[in-house]
Amino acid sequence: MRSQTFLFLVSATSVLADSTYRSRPDLSPPHLNITIPCRDNTCEKGYLFVSPFTTYGEPDDRVSYQVAPYILSDTGDLVWSGFGYYAGWTGNLQAARYHGQDVLFSFEGLHNGNHGHGHGHHTLLNQHYDVVRTLRAGGHRVSDKHEFDIVNETTALLQIYQPVQRDLSAFGGNASQTWIVDARFQELDIATGKIVFEWSSLDHVSPDESALPLPRGLAGVGTSSATAWDYYHINSVAKGADGHYLVSARHASTIYKINGTDGSVIWQLGGNHSDYALGDGVRFGFQHHARYFFEDPKGERDVLTLFDNSVYGSESAGPGSEIRINPYSRGKYIALDHVAKTATLVRALEPPAVSAPKLAVGDDPILTKSQGSLQSLPGGGDFINWGSEGQITEYDGSGVPVFHAFFGRGFLRERLQNYRAFRFNWTGISPETPAVFAEASDNTVRLFVSWNGDTVTQAWRFSWVEETDAIDGNGKTTVVKTYKDKVVPRRGFETSTRVNRASDVRVLSVRAEALDADQRVLGASSKVNVQPSLVKYVGDKKEAAVGQKTLAVDNEL
Repeated sequence: MRSQTFLFLVSATSVLADSTYRSRPDLSPPHLNITIPCRDNTCEKGYLFVSPFTTYGEPDDRVSYQVAPYILSDTGDLVWSGFGYYAGWTGNLQAARYHGQDVLFSFEGLHNGNHGHGHGHHTLLNQHYDVVRTLRAGGHRVSDKHEFDIVNETTALLQIYQPVQRDLSAFGGNASQTWIVDARFQELDIATGKIVFEWSSLDHVSPDESALPLPRGLAGVGTSSATAWDYYHINSVAKGADGHYLVSARHASTIYKINGTDGSVIWQLGGNHSDYALGDGVRFGFQHHARYFFEDPKGERDVLTLFDNSVYGSESAGPGSEIRINPYSRGKYIALDHVAKTATLVRALEPPAVSAPKLAVGDDPILTKSQGSLQSLPGGGDFINWGSEGQITEYDGSGVPVFHAFFGRGFLRERLQNYRAFRFNWTGISPETPAVFAEASDNTVRLFVSWNGDTVTQAWRFSWVEETDAIDGNGKTTVVKTYKDKVVPRRGFETSTRVNRASDVRVLSVRAEALDADQRVLGASSKVNVQPSLVKYVGDKKEAAVGQKTLAVDNEL
């Protein structure tokens, strides 16, 4: 029911979590503010995969928010909350295939916002949201947050932040500056955790290629393992069809092709020592999420995609520590001619305020200091996540924005960020039981039902027990009846309806069954008692002042 969801999206009232969903008061998903809505099938099919977070501490009592991975609909309605399925800081939620089955994966662990890295592991869930595998880096190392990519349904790529001591005097270091980050990546067998391939930046790339020299102190001052100079900073790794690797080094502002046998650098694009002449508009800086879009079997011409931040900055950066090479960030398609050694801009995806200013509701062009991603969609469009700016945009095949939204409201409006975001098709089968809440007000009982993570249910069938007073030959008695088979079409995460009864009838308890398209029962809730309503309703709508959404309750039974 779109009008109900729209009211939820645009309401500016800030409340506690327990008014978000009546059937699931324990869940507090991110608020998605949509400035360009999907219209007339202009958006790609699928759900939004996001993991918003904030580095500014816990929200105050005006706004509640749970750090977790989420699957959302185009209208911002919840599909699945990963709160309780994943723990700690999470990021890079995606759908993928592993050994023939559909899975989700996400990083979970700790996040160091000051230095832009994480420590943790990567967990795969199946369609029932059960843990399939937890994968950690091999060789007594700890996985970083930046990359996890499944290759051919059997192996996975991940990245490692490894501080080591070296003599850094040749790079401007003094006697106390001896710590540097050896940026590494591994390819692991998912089933066994064994290392298939490991690469070290210090073995193959000199620190003088960094765009953030040690004396400037922008990427660590190098005086301890906690402040190691992060000269290279891997933020994405992809494996090509030829067995070699595509690596994005943010702090070198360079994309590298790494030999999958000996680890040598085959070529590098951008930065201080580019092997390719950069055409108009190609130059990029402090980029994220480099991927192959097209690989030439002959090895003559490839097309890459990347998210060009065009700025270096961080949540902890002070005055004078920001470096800009363009007024705003963009997504880019870049063609490489390996024979002529040229790089050509094929396509640029600009922020909505630049490419569609009338649709962007007056927002300034987006400049993303950190994070970001660009996903090429199967239908020819693109999906961009604006990282530290907490915004997402979908473009059609012509580069026109067809969807745009930002996360958060109130305290969180300027504070929610999102490392990567994607659009995927997904079929989820919830391991939970459906959640039901029922409240009575006057002669009306309002029913609310939801099922976290379920994408199959098409309708809900309610049954309830009611009693009424009756007079018979023995005087006053109570008659108890059970009513069932009242079916309501599913409407988003939480479906609501109402039961109207005479004043002498009391509804005692309620139960709900989830039905698929063929009316088969997928799951059933427990029987819950009806609670007295503490919410004031005007007709069928809860007053806006009471909660964050004006809740339409219809389909009288």
